Amino acid sequence: MFVPGYFVLALATVIDWGLLMFMWIIIARAILSWVSPDPYNPIVRFIYNVTEPVLSRIRTFVPTIFGGLDLAPIYIIAAVMFLRIFLVNNMIRIAQMWIH
Repeated sequence: MFVPGYFVLALATVIDWGLLMFMWIIIARAILSWVSPDPYNPIVRFIYNVTEPVLSRIRTFVPTIFGGLDLAPIYIIAAVMFLRIFLVNNMIRIAQMWIH
């Protein structure tokens, strides 16, 4: 049963990389909010288009505090870190049980 084990291991690795990249995109979005970037820049538009659906959903539940400080990116980063630790590590452990 090593084939399903390697499949789950590969899937866990892809999910881990995807979550890691999304976390860095959220961090880039937070840094971009401190400066005034060109809104027509393709990279800036990509970052906004990728992060805005998730950020807007979180903002409906999380109030903006401290003079306009947006805490939604912090909650998303915490959720991504939780998923990386809990979900990916459990998938790796399951894959290792199938491989050995």
